[in-house]
Amino acid sequence: MTVHAPLCFRGKRVLAPMVRVGTLPMRLLALDYGADIVYCEELIDIKMMQCKRVINEVLETVDFVAPNERVVFRTCEKERHCVVFQMGSADAERALAVAKLVENDVAGIDINMGCPKEYSTKASMGAALLSDPDKIESILTTLVKGICKPVTCKIRILPSVEDTVNLVKRIEKTGIAAIAVHGRKKEERPQHPVHCDVIKAICEAVSIPVIANGGSHDFIKEYADIETFQKATAASSVMIARAAMWNPSIFRKEGPFPLKEVMQDYIKYVLRYDNHYTNTKYCLCQMLREQLETTQGKKLHAAQSTQEICEAFEMSDFYEETTAIFEAKKTSLETKAQDEDDQVEDPDVIKMAVRFDKREYPPQITPKMYLLEWCRKEKHPQPVYETVQRPLDRLFCSVVTVADQKYRSTLWDKSKKLAEQAAAIVCLRTLGVPEGKLCEGENNLINKRKREDQEHLNNKDHGKDFAEPSHKKANFAEETSDMNVPKM
Repeated sequence: MTVHAPLCFRGKRVLAPMVRVGTLPMRLLALDYGADIVYCEELIDIKMMQCKRVINEVLETVDFVAPNERVVFRTCEKERHCVVFQMGSADAERALAVAKLVENDVAGIDINMGCPKEYSTKASMGAALLSDPDKIESILTTLVKGICKPVTCKIRILPSVEDTVNLVKRIEKTGIAAIAVHGRKKEERPQHPVHCDVIKAICEAVSIPVIANGGSHDFIKEYADIETFQKATAASSVMIARAAMWNPSIFRKEGPFPLKEVMQDYIKYVLRYDNHYTNTKYCLCQMLREQLETTQGKKLHAAQSTQEICEAFEMSDFYEETTAIFEAKKTSLETKAQDEDDQVEDPDVIKMAVRFDKREYPPQITPKMYLLEWCRKEKHPQPVYETVQRPLDRLFCSVVTVADQKYRSTLWDKSKKLAEQAAAIVCLRTLGVPEGKLCEGENNLINKRKREDQEHLNNKDHGKDFAEPSHKKANFAEETSDMNVPKM
């Protein structure tokens, strides 16, 4: 087994954290071309705290997935020991919670203290932290003490060299492993000269590695310029943003590749790791820059899918081949998962291949409600639903227990509610009990609900406040069953 030493920040060429650019394909491409360390784009702590960690067996990645199923952060084994997770945070406890969530899948944790954008500073994050040293100290100290991976931060310089040096000295005392310094003030933009003298003063004042950033405009046009910028700042390492965004092969000692080749290499990673086409399109537009008015640039601008992007770059065949490979892999894994599921299945569970289609039922009437009413009528305990989620495709399966007998559908559904309805249908059909479908004719449950609703309205008119009708309780029983879903 290979043992990896903690991340070293001296003598390194680093891909800077860049919003919308620093996603997995760009990070892997930079590593291929010679980058030593890659930072992901800034991700906000509150958003990350809502995510679930999911092993994506098809892509062989670790995904952090938001409640809306959007992948917020995706990483893989190839970058595990050289990717730094950059976080936007203004709260020590939230920062620690996120760091603990991701620390086993990354090489280090960084706190953004340099972003001057309003969306960041309004939330007291980014460059807003520079005016609150106590909060900086609290966040960094909490992280250093709370996780095993190295902690870094990225700052901008303050209006005076003295204030900047004093702040950095205080930051050093928190125990962080390195500090990245963008050599501009928060109000300055890329066209303003980078303050190499301030970065140099910081390097002379602290003993931890200093990573110089901000040289793309004034210094870095090719690989040899990286060393020039490093010498001008006396920094331990150099972090590159826009020069790498325009052409990530800036990290190649042998010289950059032609842009066409770089973009095709990037698209290969896009397909390999299922990058969303809007992000892909944005990154490619940053590379094309002045070529956006060419025929290819116009095709890219008009593209509305990954397939259309591939067509613009004459990679349709590669798209078809890659898509077919992953579809086959997904099918194979699903089959394997189903086989394993069948093998461990409780033989006493009654199964059918059914789905719930709400179009087949009257409004607000469901099989679960019918099953609940039947259990009450027969004086059985209330149905109990146990639902699991399959990590491979995040689909759901539910087992309902009625009178000590279990029932389930063999088909997996996209939501917990649908899976539970399907299980209820299996139970009702096995028992030969009506399930409430429109085609069944007279619907006693609908008539009962109408009577209860009318009684409820009449009682309200007379100022009486009775308990909720039974169908309201049934709805409540369905809603509360959605609280927790274990993974298989």
